[in-house]
Amino acid sequence: MKAIDSIIIHCSATPAGKDFRANDIDRMHKAQGWKGIGYNYVIPLDGGVETGRSLSINGAHCPGYNDHSVGICYIGGLDAMGKAADTRTPAQKEALRNLVATLCEQYNIIEILGHRDTSPDLNDNGIVEPSEWIKMCPCFEVRDEFVNFMRPVIIRP
Repeated sequence: MKAIDSIIIHCSATPAGKDFRANDIDRMHKAQGWKGIGYNYVIPLDGGVETGRSLSINGAHCPGYNDHSVGICYIGGLDAMGKAADTRTPAQKEALRNLVATLCEQYNIIEILGHRDTSPDLNDNGIVEPSEWIKMCPCFEVRDEFVNFMRPVIIRP
């Protein structure tokens, strides 16, 4: 089994309330020439947790992280006008928290990020600021929501 130390959270960039599933994403990714769904887990509107790509295979969800992370995608991310918004249902929020907690128990997770947080730091100030985000995904502050889930990094002299 590969070493997993990060979780990257995504949204599907679909309108609020639109029913969309892991098999729909799998079809879309295959249509784009991929081998299949790039995410490891998908959380539909009802709060279920659907399995995507096996954790034994590198993900295809976030360049630079695919070989050591778990990719989780919740369905939604756009409001009725097509603007980026945190559209998670209460059931999705609960499912996401439970899934992240479980993964943190199973793996040595030291980093939980939103896809947007992996954008390059263009001004080299050590912070990926909103003006530097390549994507808005996942439309909420992942670090704030999951700050207490990660294991502390111990730096030894």
